Amino acid sequence: MHILLTGGSGYIGNIMARHFLNEGFSVVVLDRLFFGVEPVKELLGEKNYTLIHDDVRWFDPSILSNVDVVVDMAAIANDPAGELNPEFTMDINYRGRVRVANLAKKHGVKHYIYFSTCSVYGFQEGVVNENSPLNPLTTYAKAAALGEKEILPLASKDFVATIVRPATNYGYSPRLRLDLVINTMTFTLFTEGKVKVFGGDQYRPLIHVKDVARAIETIMDAEPGKVNGQIFNLGSDEQNYRIIDLAKEVCRALGKDLKECIELKPQDADSRSYRVSFAKIRSVLGFRPRYGVEDGVREVWEALEEGRVRPSNKNWTVKRYKELLERYPEILAKPLNVVLP
Repeated sequence: MHILLTGGSGYIGNIMARHFLNEGFSVVVLDRLFFGVEPVKELLGEKNYTLIHDDVRWFDPSILSNVDVVVDMAAIANDPAGELNPEFTMDINYRGRVRVANLAKKHGVKHYIYFSTCSVYGFQEGVVNENSPLNPLTTYAKAAALGEKEILPLASKDFVATIVRPATNYGYSPRLRLDLVINTMTFTLFTEGKVKVFGGDQYRPLIHVKDVARAIETIMDAEPGKVNGQIFNLGSDEQNYRIIDLAKEVCRALGKDLKECIELKPQDADSRSYRVSFAKIRSVLGFRPRYGVEDGVREVWEALEEGRVRPSNKNWTVKRYKELLERYPEILAKPLNVVLP
């Protein structure tokens, strides 16, 4: 099977590429490499791995000719980064990926999987599911919701289209993000000896990055009738956490005293709070996560302890995009063929 991963050198894409290579698939990664080539450097010599340095907004559609499945993850990834330049975010996250979906259908791709986000739920009372009304509060979430609206109708008997809304990710990846809640808490505890909790009553659904790759394989392997034209939340009901309870889990995973470990702060400007039902993917496809919070915390802690992570702007999405937009403003509108340092 030939799989194209857009955004495949990113935090999730790195793990997904490795997962599918281990399963014996042929993997093509299309990525603009905003975070450099280092995270995928060790994969470049792999027999079934191909890296295409390009952008979803203008790549040559011929690369889709022999592809069986497209997993479309390319995005300015996270809510704060999406606000740095909202038009840039819309151009890539919405228009760029709608382009990918339409070209995939035109070129005979059998299955297209669109990465949306649980952020499309915004602020909600109670537990939301795939049929709940959306309440996107940020450009990142609005772009994802617009993409869903245009892409789902492309589904047909010859073109299986599936939308996934992953919970907030955590765990180690060669392109490690330290701006995701569990990874952030672990990093702050490692560097400052405290987990800082802003507010604490907000809810977040969570999923380990390795479980995202497993969920996508489950969707790919399913009978087309079960996944075509469908939306699936990716996660598990057991991993809906209040931020304060999550902080306690992080401290417990590392054997820290809760009173000494947690520092409470006034709630910041992030108003998102949502609990998500993951019953559909469990009942329809039998998917259950294999990893929990403790696994992710230990992975990130050990990577920091062993020096496999040398924190830089590349570990914080907002910092990296600010740097790029200041140094390379041309990335907004035209190809930039150099690999960014």
